[in-house]
Amino acid sequence: MRVVSGNYGGRPLKTLAGKTTRPTTDKVKGAIFNMIGPYFDGGRVLDLFAGSGSLAIEAVSRGMDHALLVEKDRAAQQVILENIKMTKEPEKFQLLKMSAERVLTNLSESFDLVLLDPPYAKEQIVENLELLQEKNLLTEKVIVVCETDKEVELPDKIGKLELTRQKTYGISKISIYEF
Repeated sequence: MRVVSGNYGGRPLKTLAGKTTRPTTDKVKGAIFNMIGPYFDGGRVLDLFAGSGSLAIEAVSRGMDHALLVEKDRAAQQVILENIKMTKEPEKFQLLKMSAERVLTNLSESFDLVLLDPPYAKEQIVENLELLQEKNLLTEKVIVVCETDKEVELPDKIGKLELTRQKTYGISKISIYEF
């Protein structure tokens, strides 16, 4: 796995061994960012189930100013810290070592890009997006990227967010929501 494009393009990323996370392949990651960008002119990204941190690092590599990564798994946290170190710009990243639910109840800043790839897709995505809206944590121009198993069917609307694009890549489905 590597950073696909941007300031850190081509740099290798560490992944977590085992089955606790399923890293987004470089092909799918490239496709995601081509759907939503591919580059950004600043902004804040929230990666609620960060895994290896690959998606948030890609977003910063492509122009986001800051990434907040949330991960409760200790082994994954170590991988994220090593991947952040690889960027040589650790000040652009913040890792919160706790559950997404706990983070969402305490956040106050808003985000321009939200990345959701939870272990229990549909229920968790709907719940998380409803809470993010309820707490006004999304900017007017927010883009929400949900990565799920291709069998998961997400609703066309979650609160005020509308499904704008959806594409399947192998076993993964990418769903994009916007206001």
